[in-house]
Amino acid sequence: MKAPRAAGRSTTKPAAPDVAQQLELKPGQSIELLKALHILTRDGKLNQDSRRKLKQVYHLYQFIEPLLTELSAQDHPVSLADHGAGKSYLGFILYDLFFKNLGRGHIYGIETRAPLVEASQQLAADLGFERMSFLNMSVADSTRTDAVPERFDVVTALHACDTATDDAIAFGLEKRARAMVLVPCCQAEVAACLRQNKAMNLARTPLAELWRHPIHTREMGSQITNVLRCLYLESQGYQVTVTELVGWEHSMKNELILARYTGHKKRAAAERLQQLLVEFGLEQSLQHRYRMEPVAA
Repeated sequence: MKAPRAAGRSTTKPAAPDVAQQLELKPGQSIELLKALHILTRDGKLNQDSRRKLKQVYHLYQFIEPLLTELSAQDHPVSLADHGAGKSYLGFILYDLFFKNLGRGHIYGIETRAPLVEASQQLAADLGFERMSFLNMSVADSTRTDAVPERFDVVTALHACDTATDDAIAFGLEKRARAMVLVPCCQAEVAACLRQNKAMNLARTPLAELWRHPIHTREMGSQITNVLRCLYLESQGYQVTVTELVGWEHSMKNELILARYTGHKKRAAAERLQQLLVEFGLEQSLQHRYRMEPVAA
C-alpha cells in the first residue's frame, strides 16, 4: 500500500530550462545556426572561446538593432554591408535575429578569403537566408563593383585589421552610409610611421617621448589612428560616439566607433585632424587617406 502524499507538496518536477535559456541566447536565436557556425558543438555545448565570441557579437547587436529598427521604418528595405566578414558570424546573427522576421532588407558580406565566402554562401542557401550575399573581394574593389547597391544604410566592420577599417570608412563615405559601426583591430600603419620618424621627432618635440619605447609606439599608434578616424568622420558629416564593446576580459580590441550621418560637416574637426597629422609627422604618410572633399547628401 502506497504511503499517502504529503499535503501541500507537489511531485511534479520543475521543467528543465531549454538550451537557449541555459546559454543565455537571444529570443528566437536559431540553435542550428549556431551549430553550423561552430559556436555551439553538435550536442549544444558552448566552450569558453565561443562564449566570448558570441558575447561580442551580441553586444554589437545591441548597438546595431536600434539603428536597423529606425532605418527600416515605413517599409524601407534596409541594406547592410559587413566588411572583413570572415565566417560572417555577425551577418548571420543579424539576419537570424532581425532581417529574417522583418521580411525585407539585404546583408552583403565582403571578404577576401574565397573558402570563407564559399562556406557562407552554402550556409545561407542551406538555411534559406535568401537576402544574404557574399562577395569574394577587397573592400576597395567592393566600392567599384556593380554587385552591390549604390547606397547603403549601414556599414559594419568587426575587428577589421589595420587599414581595413579605413577602407570600410572610405566605402561608407562613397556609398553615403547613414550609419557606420566599427570595431578596429591591430592598427599598425601609424605605429610604423611613428617608428620610422622616431629619431627626428624626439629632437623636434617632447611629445615624442610618448612613443619612444616600442610598446608605447604600438599603443600610441592605435590611439592616434582611432582619433584621426573619428575626426575624419566628423569632418564628413557624421556624429561620432566612441565606447567599449565588451569588458576588457573578453577582448583587448575593444573600441567601438558609432557614426550617424547628420550632414553637419565640422570644420573644426577637419582643422584638428590636419594639425594632428603635422604634430605627429604623419602628413606625408597619411594625407591621401583623409580626403576633405564634401560628401554628397
